Amino acid sequence: MPVDDPLYPVNLIVAGRPVLVVGGGRVAHQKVRGLLRAGAVVTVVAPDVVEPLAAEPVTVARRRYERGEVSGYRLAVAATGDPAVNQQVYDDGEAAGVWVNSADDPERCSVTLPARVERGRLLVTVSTGGHSPAVAAWVRDRLANQLGPEYDTLVGLLADARSEVLARGRSTEVLDWRGALDSGILELIRAGRLEAAKERLGACLSSSSD
Repeated sequence: MPVDDPLYPVNLIVAGRPVLVVGGGRVAHQKVRGLLRAGAVVTVVAPDVVEPLAAEPVTVARRRYERGEVSGYRLAVAATGDPAVNQQVYDDGEAAGVWVNSADDPERCSVTLPARVERGRLLVTVSTGGHSPAVAAWVRDRLANQLGPEYDTLVGLLADARSEVLARGRSTEVLDWRGALDSGILELIRAGRLEAAKERLGACLSSSSD
C-alpha cells in the first residue's frame, strides 16, 4: 500500500557511513549508484549479482540475506522483488532502529526515496508517497528541463556571499536574499555575465542591510 501518512522530508548524509543493499539485480544497481554518488560505504547481499553491479566499488556477499544483519548499518535498501525477504529486512530494521527502503514496496518502508533532479549543489526531490512513481518521475523530468547548470553557479554565488557576511560577524537572517534572487541575477549568469551578477547581488544585499 502507498504511504498515506504525512511524510517528513529529510536529506540523509550517508557519506562515509555503512549502507546495506539487499538484492543484486538492475533495481539494486540503480539504488547502489545513487548511494555511491552520495559517498556511502555500500555492502550488497544477494545470491546473484548482475555484472555491472559487481563492478561497482562495493563489498559483495553472494548469499541470501541473514536475519538481523541490518544491525550495524545506518540505512538498508531491499531490492529483491521477494516480499518475504523485503519483510524480513524491514522487520529487522524496525527492531534495530535502522531506516529501511523497500524498492516498489512502500508497505515495507520506513523511508521512501523520492525522484530527484541534481544540478551540482542544488537538489530537488519529488515524492507521491508511493501513490504514483510515474507522476513523481514526470514532474521530475519537467523540472529537469527547466533547471540548467546555471543554478549550481547561482548556489555558489550566494554561498560565497553568505560566507563573507558571516566572516564579518554579521547575521545573514536580516538580508533580503529573496529580493536579490528576484533582481535578475540568474539571467545575468545565463548570459555569461558572472561579474555583473556578483555586483548586483552585492548591491541588493547592501541595500537590504541599511
